[in-house]
Amino acid sequence: MLVISTQASSQQFFSTVSRSAVCLVLPVLMWLSVNLPAQDHKLSDDGSVPAQSDGEQQNEPDRKKDKKPRARHGTFVGAPIPLSSPAIGSGIAPVAGYIFPLVRGDETSPPSVIGGGALFTNNGSRGFVAASELYFAENLYHVLGGYAWFDLNYNFYGTGNAAGNAGRKFGLNQTVDGFFVQGTRRFFWRTFIGPRLLFGTSTLAAQHFGEQHPELPPLNVGFNLRALGFKVERDTAANRFYPVNGTSTQFSADFFSGALGSTFTFQTYSLTFNAYHNLSKNQVIAYNLYACATGGQAPFFGECIFGIKNELRGYPAGRYIDRDMVATQVEYRLTLPRRLGVVAFGGVGEVGPNFGSFNRHDLLPSVGFGPRFQLSKKYHVNLRIDLAQGKNDRTFSMGIGEAF
Repeated sequence: MLVISTQASSQQFFSTVSRSAVCLVLPVLMWLSVNLPAQDHKLSDDGSVPAQSDGEQQNEPDRKKDKKPRARHGTFVGAPIPLSSPAIGSGIAPVAGYIFPLVRGDETSPPSVIGGGALFTNNGSRGFVAASELYFAENLYHVLGGYAWFDLNYNFYGTGNAAGNAGRKFGLNQTVDGFFVQGTRRFFWRTFIGPRLLFGTSTLAAQHFGEQHPELPPLNVGFNLRALGFKVERDTAANRFYPVNGTSTQFSADFFSGALGSTFTFQTYSLTFNAYHNLSKNQVIAYNLYACATGGQAPFFGECIFGIKNELRGYPAGRYIDRDMVATQVEYRLTLPRRLGVVAFGGVGEVGPNFGSFNRHDLLPSVGFGPRFQLSKKYHVNLRIDLAQGKNDRTFSMGIGEAF
């Protein structure tokens, strides 16, 4: 959900929209490609997910009998989110969205979402993103699409654990604009598979004229980002905006190639696994595992960037960057009366040139807590505030929706 602060989510739509505001370049262009849920299932009276055969829906008479008619009207959700980030300064990021059933009478498809967000900070960073997430044909097809433009001033620390630990900053200005589209279809075992396409352009420049950094691509030169890829996802969570049970598994791969007009040739892979368990009516334990890998000759913003996807909170986006990354975390969520709630979370992760180089000395821990306020009772969409402590930094972040 909307993550603006010292870190750059989640599986919900709003998480990705707002997260884009503080990402570097490639994550900004690919904001729709991460952690978007595959399905939305109705809960039975005992709180479980109704069983279905693989790739099949309930018969029409059974569905009409078991499910209440879906509301015809949607719900607006939004907030002007204040931010204060050592990466991009202080300012505001207004975010808004509309959650609604796309096709009247389709009681199987999850609700669709359209929305967007903007970014304005006192260090000159500006940008906006607009997107849609559509579900239709009795939950047979999912289509995601969006456009983003940003002009960001931020700090580059270098790649690897040693650079992140040293904390030496190099001021960069980066412009980026591009669009992303993805379409998946349900095939079997509640699994959705489909292609994805990314087209974008960008420039890099030093904030202070004449400065150079050996790890950066050529400055003051425009370059293209073009990629084809695919995504595989399976989701059994009952409510994608506030999951209380079930699991979500997503794997994506993107291939940047000169044959497509891309300046850089490289590959990115990501795996996300979330699990949810309701301890009681008002208590949920949520678990998240994220892994990222990079192949080929990727620029720094195409590698795995710690702190972008709430992996983990407590870290400024971009301080730790490398070719591979793993992060895992657990969060306890408690719903209180009067639309209030509170969470506590903790986790650990690491970046490295390859998975074999990971060791206990370079682990990056995270711990924190935060209050919640329910913006939409219909879909249980929360306004989120998180206070987190990382290895070197403390972060304050706000957002719409849960972190994962």
